[in-house]
Amino acid sequence: MYSMLALGACVVTAREEQYYVELRPISPASVAAAMKVVGKPLEEFHRVGQDPAEAMTGFKSWVRRTSDKAKPVFVGFNTPFDWAFVNWYFATFRVENPFGISGVDIKSFYMGMSGCSWEDTRSSRLPAKYRGNKPHTHNALSDAIEQAEMFELMARDAGVIK
Repeated sequence: MYSMLALGACVVTAREEQYYVELRPISPASVAAAMKVVGKPLEEFHRVGQDPAEAMTGFKSWVRRTSDKAKPVFVGFNTPFDWAFVNWYFATFRVENPFGISGVDIKSFYMGMSGCSWEDTRSSRLPAKYRGNKPHTHNALSDAIEQAEMFELMARDAGVIK
């Protein structure tokens, strides 16, 4: 029903490896509060956004290039939300999803790692050592970088990344 307007990604352990694209909307539907957070009207994305099929093809190529021969893993803070959009766009625009059928949710990872309650997986309740010192902007690439840093710190503490 709603359009994915921007897609940002980076490699967790090499955050300088980045992908960002703004997409042309596929629907006139939007949520006023969400558009306020984005900071641009839907019409701006119609004007500057890339064709969704091209954007997803570009994203797939970037994922393949940056993962080299390793299996790429989709990682996000609240992965079910982001994954739903990304996977739906891959399927709808007939672009193979390089991640396969799943991803790692940082909230769930932290819950398992710390033994905390689900409520305590909110970003505002995470220990300061896992939160970046930059303001949360809701820009897709900035969010990806922030989440990658958060996950890398957790994964190092958990011994998953050396």
